Amino acid sequence: MQDIDGFDADILVVGLGPTGDVLACLLAQEGLSVIAVDRETDIFQAPRAAVFDHEIMRIFQQVGVAESVAKVCRVPDRYQFVTAADEVLLDFPIAPLAPVSGWAENYLLHQPAVERALRDRLAETGVDVRLGTRLLGHVQEPGAVVSRLASAEGEVTLRTRYLVACDGGSSLVREQLGVRLFDYQFDEPWLVIDALVEDDSHLPQRLLQICDPRRPVSYLKMAGPRYRWEFMIKPGEDPAELLKDESIHRLLEPWGGVDKLTIERRAVYRFHGLVAEQWRQGRVILAGDAAHQMPPFAGQGMCAGIRDAVNLAWKLAMILRGEAPDTLLDTYQIERERHVRVIIETAIAMGRVVCLLDEAAAAGRNAQMLARKAAGEPDIALAFPGLAGGMLSDLPGAGALFPQPVTAAGRLDDHLGQGAWLIGRDLSGADDPTLRRFGLDDAALAPFRATLEDWLDKNGVDAVLVRPDRHVFGTGSAADLAAAWQAKLAGGVSFEVSQPRVA
Repeated sequence: MQDIDGFDADILVVGLGPTGDVLACLLAQEGLSVIAVDRETDIFQAPRAAVFDHEIMRIFQQVGVAESVAKVCRVPDRYQFVTAADEVLLDFPIAPLAPVSGWAENYLLHQPAVERALRDRLAETGVDVRLGTRLLGHVQEPGAVVSRLASAEGEVTLRTRYLVACDGGSSLVREQLGVRLFDYQFDEPWLVIDALVEDDSHLPQRLLQICDPRRPVSYLKMAGPRYRWEFMIKPGEDPAELLKDESIHRLLEPWGGVDKLTIERRAVYRFHGLVAEQWRQGRVILAGDAAHQMPPFAGQGMCAGIRDAVNLAWKLAMILRGEAPDTLLDTYQIERERHVRVIIETAIAMGRVVCLLDEAAAAGRNAQMLARKAAGEPDIALAFPGLAGGMLSDLPGAGALFPQPVTAAGRLDDHLGQGAWLIGRDLSGADDPTLRRFGLDDAALAPFRATLEDWLDKNGVDAVLVRPDRHVFGTGSAADLAAAWQAKLAGGVSFEVSQPRVA
């Protein structure tokens, strides 16, 4: 039913993978009306994503599903790159608690179980979920998007204020917009095997990239009894042949216990790096795989889409509440594209370490990397940058994730709630209806006061303004922060063009 202005909803979300699920939940929590559609009639039951990080669990906390998601995930001990002889080339220990987010550094998941938790949350938020529904096309009108959709009940036309396409790597919306993809020219075919293992006592519990020139392999002990093997398909090999039972048996035989595992999924994927050149046209926005795709070596594919969702949700909410102009959406690609490109480039660099097939080149790689370890040189860091430009100040600390202290009383975010926070010693001169103000003597901060005061002291500032996506807008005096926030909301955003650093 349309509202008094002739809209069926504020937002139409197309595609209900993790990105669309999280986005729809966050928008509903902001008080917006949301219709979310997916062409499938249920959650896709085969596993796909394997890993997500602490920042994503913090977003799940914001959505209200962190505890239920944690129950169906596993925290790994480490991620290693090894030679065929199991010599460690790179070693990434995984912290059981990442102080910046208050959750474990990484989690291994069974994606259908995580999506079930998100879908259950969608039902609680009142989102109008329409499964078995395909988008046929859309047109933009002044102030609106008109979309045609088809389901078993027939065709309908919806009028919404915005459309967000979370419809995957082969996005129909992106195609309809005519948006081109920047291609990093990294294109590697891999065979992916997911299996349930009855007795896993003989299998490693580490996450492994096996840099074997005879055939590179990725190996993951996932949540519960699930394991994943990814085998690089070498030039000249027929992917269809490798998908056959006898080929899979031969590939898995060196791992032992082949007769005691059940193949849950077998598929051939092309690992590549792609970025859409334009993430927004008017009131139509791309998110997740529709906007970018990356090789899996950094475990960030699903994470990147969920970061898109949390970046978009609060901006759309502020616009639709009349607190910011539509130009605030121009900051979405500015902030997210640079971050995405750094991760893609990191994943490609890691992939090039793994994917060497020339034995002499692989031997040289091993010798060089082992010599670095013997000399005590640190491993390559897997830290990713904060945000830059866009809806961020030029003040110190801008773009970094704000830490979430955890005490016996719980986690900071749950105590302070949604919205943008202004936290400081002296909040005078910082009256702003779009900010939630917390003095250090505020009762809500009592369990975390010492930690927050220490953070302000270490940064040499009196106050911090934290955006609704928990990135720091800036630090300084409360009055200056509030003034800078309003200036940005009024349209004073900085624009940068992201450029790839590798080809």
